[in-house]
Amino acid sequence: MWDTGRAFQSAAEMRRYYLEVLGISETHWTQVGQQRLTSGELLLYSGHEEENAPHTKGVALMLSKQAQNALIGWKSHGPRIIKASFKTKQEGITMNIIQCYAPTNDYNEDAKDQFYYRLQPIVEKCQTKDLTILMGDFNAKVRTDNTGYEDIIGRHGLGERNKNGERFANLCSFNKLVIGGTIFPHKRIHKTTWTSPDHTTQNQMDHICINKTFKKTMEDVKTMRGADIASDHHLLVAKMKLKLKKHWTMGRTISQNFNMAFLRDTDKLNEFKIVLSNKFQAFHDLLNGEGNTMKSNWKGIKEAITSTCHEVLGHKKHHHKEWITVDTLDKIQERRNKKAAINTSRTRAEKAKAQAEYTEVNKQVKRSIRNDKRKYVEDLGCKRRKHETTVGNDKETLWKSPQSWMTSEKQGRRELMNRPAPLKQPNIEAAPTDHTTNVGPTTIEEISTAIRQIKSGKAAGPDNIPAEALKADTKSQLYGSLWNNQLNGIHHSTSTLLTTKRHLIARTGQHYGSFFDTTACLKR
Repeated sequence: MWDTGRAFQSAAEMRRYYLEVLGISETHWTQVGQQRLTSGELLLYSGHEEENAPHTKGVALMLSKQAQNALIGWKSHGPRIIKASFKTKQEGITMNIIQCYAPTNDYNEDAKDQFYYRLQPIVEKCQTKDLTILMGDFNAKVRTDNTGYEDIIGRHGLGERNKNGERFANLCSFNKLVIGGTIFPHKRIHKTTWTSPDHTTQNQMDHICINKTFKKTMEDVKTMRGADIASDHHLLVAKMKLKLKKHWTMGRTISQNFNMAFLRDTDKLNEFKIVLSNKFQAFHDLLNGEGNTMKSNWKGIKEAITSTCHEVLGHKKHHHKEWITVDTLDKIQERRNKKAAINTSRTRAEKAKAQAEYTEVNKQVKRSIRNDKRKYVEDLGCKRRKHETTVGNDKETLWKSPQSWMTSEKQGRRELMNRPAPLKQPNIEAAPTDHTTNVGPTTIEEISTAIRQIKSGKAAGPDNIPAEALKADTKSQLYGSLWNNQLNGIHHSTSTLLTTKRHLIARTGQHYGSFFDTTACLKR
């Protein structure tokens, strides 16, 4: 993951295999945080938090858009463990996913003990009624023979159990976690998850475990050898019956960007007006009905406008420009094909030849990605220099440092204060002190004028109504009725209109009323 472009490649393979949550071990990232990729995935990572820490260890969870919506919370537990909780479609059941990176078998015993001592309380805190998934690179071989571990190890394991395998099996046995890769029958090539550097030895080192209560929820665990990010580990995938569900929190609002550019088309504009007029027709009697509050009336009108935008205009799709070029993507696809040739080779000679070709193409991919990144950063620097502001009388000068800018400011103020007096004194009349303000009911023409003055292309307010949607049909009688009903019963001799960035507020005495959560200004 520390290599340039590795996160992009991981996200591409995640989408290719339709994965909701992707666990990553040995990221070599430092610090703790989250990062949203340009393709939409969210990366939660945990590494060394010390200053000037080495780029070693590190774990991460990459979430799809559906998993992001279901995310309840996540927590870092050092550079080897990260945990995230998700809401499921089964009422009252939470899915806890713990991603790990265990010390290798050659590590000293103290480091191994420290890892499992830290992991045990994290697993214990997961409630038994919830689904718990423990996965990652445990560097543990669990063995084909499951004698003594029949409850948690199936008969389809691989290899001979090592010391790490003993520790891992004891942890699973104590917490009643079933090792998924051992309970489903598959070919050996679909069980191995790691290949040695000499490309001759293969073992089952990565595991996905589930608590015994939800054992039947796991449908399959299998290695996908076609996934390729130039790693010595294969992608291990678990198929689950239990699906994720969107998790709503208090105060969260739906951010919908409607495709307002369609309103420039006359046919779309007419269609929008007709649909909106039909929806408004149902609210004319509602405004004058008894038992209806202003809040309920406005809620219905707001839903009518937003639903019309959804039906007629649709939502705007965000197209992020990737910094990786098409040539690099072609090289990545070529490398993927070379890996497929390695997997399908029948003789050692064919495998050695395919491996040599794969290594060469991988070098080209790394070189091409670094060049793309360098060019992308240089282009950003050029764009920044173009937008640097000019200061002072010399319009050709771009100030690079705060000190030079402050010097120019002082010189500009000195010239401004020491300029010669004007030859002729200006004759400025005093402003009148008496003002006559019409405080009668607001007319529909005034409402239409205010709406037409709203700037287009701005973000919608909390009501999620774009300015263009209001301007599309300013002659609607409903806007004027809404405004007048809102101030009905409030009689004062003076009134003041206040404008803010997101609200047009009418203040009469101590009474306030919000008209539209959009920039506007009423003029008399």
